Amino acid sequence: MFTNIKNLFIVLLLVIVISQFLRPDKNESSYDNIASFEEATMVSSEVKAILQNNCYDCHSTNTRYPWYMEVSPVSHWMAYHIEEGKEHFNVAKWDTYTKKQKDHKLEEFIEELEKKKMPLKSYTWINGELSNEDAEKLIQWAKDNRARVNAPVDTIATTTVDSIAVDTLKVKTGDSIQ
Repeated sequence: MFTNIKNLFIVLLLVIVISQFLRPDKNESSYDNIASFEEATMVSSEVKAILQNNCYDCHSTNTRYPWYMEVSPVSHWMAYHIEEGKEHFNVAKWDTYTKKQKDHKLEEFIEELEKKKMPLKSYTWINGELSNEDAEKLIQWAKDNRARVNAPVDTIATTTVDSIAVDTLKVKTGDSIQ
C-alpha cells in the first residue's frame, strides 16, 4: 500500500515538473489596438483605469502576468480563461466589429456588470472585487457608447464637421479660446 502511494506521488511530481516546460502562449502585444478602442469609445481617464484594472487582462490582446502565472497548471487555467474572455469580447478587435456587433457587445457588457457576473469570481479572488461605484461608471460609459453606436450617421458627421469648422475659424481669426 505504501509503495503504491509512493509511486503515485513520484508520477504526480514528474507530471508537475514536466508541465512547467509546456507553457501556453502569452497574451501579449502592443497597446495600439487597445488605444484605438479607447479613442473610438471615448474612454475617460477614470473609466480607462477601471478597464485596465478589471477588464483588459482577459478581454484584450495584452495581459499583465503576475508571478503565479508562471506556474503550471495555473498558467494553463488562466490561458483558457483569457481565450474564452476574448471570444466573448475583445477590445483589440473593436474596429472589426459591425455596428450591430458593437451594440450587442456593449449590451452584453452592461448585462454582465448588472448581474455581477463580471469580473469572474476567480479573477476577483486575487485582484479584488469591482466596486459598485466603478461598475456604475462602466455601465454608464457603455450605455453612452450604445447611444453613439446607434445614432444616425448624418448626426455624427454633422457634429464633427461643425466642431472642425469652429476650430478652424478660431485659428484663422487669431481669437484665443476661453
